[in-house]
Parts: sequence; structure tokens; C-alpha cells
Amino acid sequence: MTTKAPLRVAMVGYGFMGAAHSQGWRVAPRFFDLAATPEMTVLVGRDAERTSAAAENWGWAETSTDWRETIARDDIDIVDIVTPGDSHAEIAIAALEAGKHVLCEKPLANSVAEAEAMTAAAERAAERGVRSMVGFTYRRVPAATFARDLVAAGRIGTVRQVRAQYLQDWLSDAEAPMTWRLDKSLAGSGSLGDIGAHAIDLAQFITGNRLVSVSGVLETLVSERPLLADARGLSGTASDERGQVTVDDVALFTGRFDDGVLGSFEATRFATGRKNALRVEVSGSTGAIAFDLEDLNALQFFDGTADATTQGFTKILVTEPEHPYVAAWWPAGHMLGYEHGFSHQARDFVEAIAAGEQPRPSFADGLQVQRVLDAVEQSSGNGSAWTTV
Repeated sequence: MTTKAPLRVAMVGYGFMGAAHSQGWRVAPRFFDLAATPEMTVLVGRDAERTSAAAENWGWAETSTDWRETIARDDIDIVDIVTPGDSHAEIAIAALEAGKHVLCEKPLANSVAEAEAMTAAAERAAERGVRSMVGFTYRRVPAATFARDLVAAGRIGTVRQVRAQYLQDWLSDAEAPMTWRLDKSLAGSGSLGDIGAHAIDLAQFITGNRLVSVSGVLETLVSERPLLADARGLSGTASDERGQVTVDDVALFTGRFDDGVLGSFEATRFATGRKNALRVEVSGSTGAIAFDLEDLNALQFFDGTADATTQGFTKILVTEPEHPYVAAWWPAGHMLGYEHGFSHQARDFVEAIAAGEQPRPSFADGLQVQRVLDAVEQSSGNGSAWTTV
């Protein structure tokens, strides 16, 4: 039996995304025949007690409360960043300069300037064989990847229009407590960056084209909320004190892609009854595809070249071994879930590192999405004027 080289991982952060990334690191080497073996070496967090509890629960070998000390260690190969956006740039740049491969959650940063600095650091590091990737995990849902493949293969003809939405409702209760995601200094933006970034990236990924100009509006529906007493998942329990919401609740914008195609985008955490509805529909000259994360094992496909008497959207169950990523998992028809995308992310990152290749989406890809977010915010501040990305 051949012994594979280890890739020792330090993850900075232990919240909701910490659980998801831990699942990915733990499971990927057990289902995929990876070229190297990721090892969950250190979990880093500011609160020693909570970090220790999370490490024990998720399977990390040890803990630290000092990310700087951790990235300086010789026995760390990968730094996985799942902290709020305000610390992404500092941690990522330091890790890259220390020669560590870096996986960073989306959006890449809280500003274009920070994202530019991170991308420049990633490009310098790449010259030394150090790799970096931003965590737009929904690209790796098999049905979403298959949608990209169908569009690239010309199965819907020439792309004519794109519609993308990300709808959630976890803030629809006006008395739901403040979290860091509602503080602009920590999150950078609200629905726009938190979930709108996913809609932007997935629309660009599926079509193979990039947004070059936008016209949009941002709105805050609830400006004051109870402060957080104790965090739990995305939210938590409220205290008796109150604080100001400093980010957008709703983002609506129109965008033009570099091939001239128009797209419409919506991101909201006030869509009552919608839990995690990331939807992308691409209409082409001879067909269309439609994806909805709330039905993540399926892809809707319309073949406009079929006989008119039998035309209609067909539900494709994306669970066959021939579909992207699926062969590593269960027999056909046995469903995958939200967590599997994180295993696919870990798999792709490890394989790229082992092959000496640049993984995607790169920090440059993350910077491009950051510029779209910035352009939408500028447009909203200028009466929805069309703004160049």
C-alpha cells in the first residue's frame, strides 16, 4: 500500500462554516481516492473553551487561540479561513507569505482594496508553488456543475438571458437578534455579499461569462434589532439591548455580461417561507436549464429542438455515476445533501495542490465577484445608475 503525503490543515474559525468545512475535510479522503491525505491538525478560535469543544466534536487533533502562531508552524500545509470577512485579508496574506496553501470562504474580502491585496499575494505565492482558492461551494453541487457542462456543450444553444435569485427568510422576524452578518464593519455587506455573491458566482460559472456592468438598489428593511446574547447557527438568542443594522436586507440588480446578455439578480433574507432557494435559470436559443438549491439533486432541462408535442422541462435526477462527483458516493437515485459540496471542495483543492495546478475559483475569481458587489453598491448610492464593474 502506497503511503500518501499528508496535507496538514489549520482551520481559523469554528462557527456555521467551520462545521461545514470540517465535514468536508473529514469525509473527502474517505470517499475520494485523493493524491494526498488532508489531516485535520489544528482548529483556531479566540475562545479557548468553545474552540476546544468544537475541535472535539468535529475531529480536530488540537486547538489554538493564536492564528499567527499557528501559520508559522512548519507542520501546517493548508490554512482554511472561515472567519467573518473583516479578518480574511490579514489572515490569508500572512498565510500565503508563510508558504501555506489557503482556502478562504466567500466573499473573498469586505472591500475591493482588500481583495486586490489578497489576489496580489496569491499571485506572488503561486510563483513559489503555493495555491489558493475561494470557497464558492455551490459550484460543486453536482447538478450545478452539470448545468455548466450542458451550457458549455451547446445543449441550450446561444445564451440569451439569465435569472438568478438567492432567497432566505431567517431574518424575516424583525425581532431576530443582531449577528455579525448584520454589522458592515464585520461582514462588508448584507444579503448582497452574504448570499448575492453566490448567485453572481454561480450565474457566471454556469454561463462561462462575466458581469461587466450593473444597475441596482439595496434596501434595509429593519434598521434596529436586539443584540445577540448567545449564538446558535446563523442566529441565536436575543438580549435586552438593541443595536443598529448597518447592512442591506435586500439587493436587486440587473447586470450585463461580457457577451452582451442581460441578467436579473435578487438576494434577500426576507423571502418569507424560502429557506435556502438559490436559483439560476439560463434561457438559450434552443433550450434552457434551471437549478434550485432547495431541490439540489435535480436539474430542469428544456430541449427546444424536441417535437413540439412532447416539449417541456424535464427533471433530470443528477445521481448517476456519470454525473460530476457522484461516482464516489451512493448507488444511483440515493440523494446527496448540502454537506457534500464541502467534500467536493476539499477534494478539488487537494487534487490541485498535488498536481501543482491553480484551483478554481481562484482569488482572482473572488476579486471579480467583489468588484461586482462594489459596483452594485455604488449603483444603489447613485440612483441605480448603470455602473461599470
